[in-house]
Amino acid sequence: MAEMMKRIALAERPKGEVGPEHFRLDQTEVPTPRDGEVQVRVTAMSLDPYMRGRMDDVASYADPVPLGGTMEAGAVGIVTESKDPRFAPGDKVFGMFGWASHGVLPGQQLRKLDDRAPMNTALGVLGMPGFTAWAGLTAYGKLKAGETLVVAAATGPVGSMVGQIAKSQGLRVVGVAGGPDKCKMAVDIFGFDACVDHRAHGSAKDMRGALAAECPDGIDVYFENVGGPVLGGVLPLMNLHGRIIVCGMIAWYDGAQDEVARMPLANLWRMALVKRLTIQGLLQTDHVARYGEFLRDIAPKVTSGEFKYVEDVVQGLENAPEAFMGLLKGRNKGKLIVQISEE
Repeated sequence: MAEMMKRIALAERPKGEVGPEHFRLDQTEVPTPRDGEVQVRVTAMSLDPYMRGRMDDVASYADPVPLGGTMEAGAVGIVTESKDPRFAPGDKVFGMFGWASHGVLPGQQLRKLDDRAPMNTALGVLGMPGFTAWAGLTAYGKLKAGETLVVAAATGPVGSMVGQIAKSQGLRVVGVAGGPDKCKMAVDIFGFDACVDHRAHGSAKDMRGALAAECPDGIDVYFENVGGPVLGGVLPLMNLHGRIIVCGMIAWYDGAQDEVARMPLANLWRMALVKRLTIQGLLQTDHVARYGEFLRDIAPKVTSGEFKYVEDVVQGLENAPEAFMGLLKGRNKGKLIVQISEE
């Protein structure tokens, strides 16, 4: 019997929180490659917060997943058939195969992996999340030794890389994470100077007080991943000529409202003027031409153990929806990966 492909499709668009009813597990024949294409057996796929935005049919920086379409994801796998001379069966590759057990893509859309690091690192510390952190800091951070950087979602794959890069350049690094275990990870594993538990400080006022205690000289750089009360606590502590790099707003992805979401724009605009803030949106796709530079800089630090990473691995494609819903609630510890098959 021919091998079958499993995939998870977008069954319906969520209105508010994502639930199991928004996904559908399908089974179909494995697609056959045409000239210039490569067939891959997917071994693991990434789960990332940006996928929530792809589920909504709204104008954004990328097209939404169509109803009935395969959920989007970066994945790694093994080439099983190739009609591109640059790839051969057995090669390890990265590509945007989505939430699926197999896939076919044009060869120019694949990146061949080597054996200097485990395959799954191409989904996290040496993949899009790690690159996002590096690209944002090197392009917009203007880091200076002695400054203070705060990063939200500090133990995730983006936040943990942000903190380690900044720490290596002589900054004081304060993380924000959900729960004492994650805060301990930020300090003990990733080398942060301190970490504030946002679950213990539910309001913007409480967050401001907790952050002020760890940032006695104010905040020079804020790497934004969450929005919500964390942002509300950070803003009054920003120093003159501070830089805010806006990478994500996970607290608001499901349409949640809070005191910061309702804050008058005039207040923010006045703060930006008075403190001469730079507020910069970050999309890693704007920086892909620098990916080789990123790997040359960061890969040796990862393989030597200088930079640490933590992976949270869920077994089985069928468990991806539940894992994704947990990601949006902050239940993962480290880079969330779905292992689909063995390498």
